[in-house]
Amino acid sequence: MEDLQKLRTEVTNAFKLSGFTIRKEASTFVAERISSLSTQERQKTIDKLIVHLLHQCLSQPVLEKEHVEIAYKECSTLGLEDAETVFNVIDAFSIPKLCYDIERKKFTKDVSICNNLFPDAKWKAQFLIDRYMIIWQRTVRNKLFTQDVLPSVDDDKRFQLRKIEVLLSSSSRIDEVIVLGLLTQLTEGKFYLEDPTGSVILDMSETRYHSGLFTECGFVLAEGYYDDKTLHVMGLVLPPSETRVTSLPYFGSLNTFGGKSKSLLKNSLSLLKIEKDNQDGIIIFLSDVWLDNLKVLDKLKILLSGYNEFPPIAIIVMGEFLSCPYGSEHSNQLKTALTNFGELVHPFSNLRASCKFIFVPGRGDPATANILPRPPIPNSITKEIRDKLGDSVIFTTNPCRIQYCTQELVLIRQDLVTKICRNSIHFPEKGDIPDHLTKTLLSQCTLSPLSLGVQPVYWKHSEALSLYPMPDLIVVADHFQPYTRSYQDCKVVNPGSFPRTEFSFKVYVPASRTVEDSQIPNDDI
Repeated sequence: MEDLQKLRTEVTNAFKLSGFTIRKEASTFVAERISSLSTQERQKTIDKLIVHLLHQCLSQPVLEKEHVEIAYKECSTLGLEDAETVFNVIDAFSIPKLCYDIERKKFTKDVSICNNLFPDAKWKAQFLIDRYMIIWQRTVRNKLFTQDVLPSVDDDKRFQLRKIEVLLSSSSRIDEVIVLGLLTQLTEGKFYLEDPTGSVILDMSETRYHSGLFTECGFVLAEGYYDDKTLHVMGLVLPPSETRVTSLPYFGSLNTFGGKSKSLLKNSLSLLKIEKDNQDGIIIFLSDVWLDNLKVLDKLKILLSGYNEFPPIAIIVMGEFLSCPYGSEHSNQLKTALTNFGELVHPFSNLRASCKFIFVPGRGDPATANILPRPPIPNSITKEIRDKLGDSVIFTTNPCRIQYCTQELVLIRQDLVTKICRNSIHFPEKGDIPDHLTKTLLSQCTLSPLSLGVQPVYWKHSEALSLYPMPDLIVVADHFQPYTRSYQDCKVVNPGSFPRTEFSFKVYVPASRTVEDSQIPNDDI
């Protein structure tokens, strides 16, 4: 008994040195588990527990017994853990909400549960403030703005980022101003820059625009001078994006992507081995798959028969699933079309056994308003195909996320090129649109850098559109021509419209992280 008490004191002191306050039940639990170990092994176990708990970004430094139990289990488990999944489809309404703690300079998870699609009005501003905080903390530590740069970096390469309240409090001219804010029209025809501290009117008559697409309700860095209560903008640039490697230290092992696991599966060595060993594994992306079109069904049959011998990991089928609106009969027509697709797949036993068919709805698919994120197609419409194909078919939200081993994929069916270009305040004079779009999405940390009037969003579920930290692959299914772009270790892909591009699609190879262009040959004579 005395030995256990002494050991408990040793555990308490060790955790105290690392900034934790450990409850009596928790310290007793640790003491009991390490009592049979040698002195050296005890210290190793305690150190491992402390490191694991530090990476969890706990909101309070007080350790309860359940915290220590989970940490001990995760530290002592070998091989593939219960929470580790090789393939997981994560719907938009279960994405974790992350909040930035300014004092600790870390992200923490918001544990409050919200199933309300229409919360209090304060959330309309709050989701934009949250997005501002993500972009702001990423910008201030960029090498162009950081204050603790190395002596070798020249002072003229370092800029000072100001808040709008600093400008508003000044009665004299301020030169060399750089402000991060939301580009908006508070009064019609007049652009303002807004941040949580205030708003300032912009004079953009002499503005020089850098690369990217600048939309109302997008965050920008405005460079110029402040005079007579007006910010005269000489240059407008998108906030700098950040690679995943740079972002991860601010999250620790916190699961930022979603799914059942408490820790980030990207760090799993077991899953990485499975990923590397499966050299032939592929994921197929098709968009605008019109299941009421006989030509499309014929081409799909060729695709299924071609892959039946070596089934892919998944075939992602994205909407719209009907070639035209059918009015009041739309749901019934879709139900029939999905049932026919189920009968088309059923003879291919290898595909049914080893491949997942994932359906992501488009704007014209039933049965919800044009607000992101969109829920999956209702069960009443999909019952027959689910009965036919069982667990191999999954109907999910738009957007959605897919975790395959250590890789993170974000999918959305949306005509982003048209929407963003149409609502840009300045169209780029050079460079191609996919390059500009890729840079815009990753710098804005969202799939929808548009005003709510152009693209409505459920305020309390805006994290479903988040692109921070960067995923490995973003699939934007768009009517625009197919493209593949790489930017800061992230790939952005558009498979294009399946019937409008002569039945072309994209194939992703996770083992090599490459994207291949594929097409079903045209056999018409």
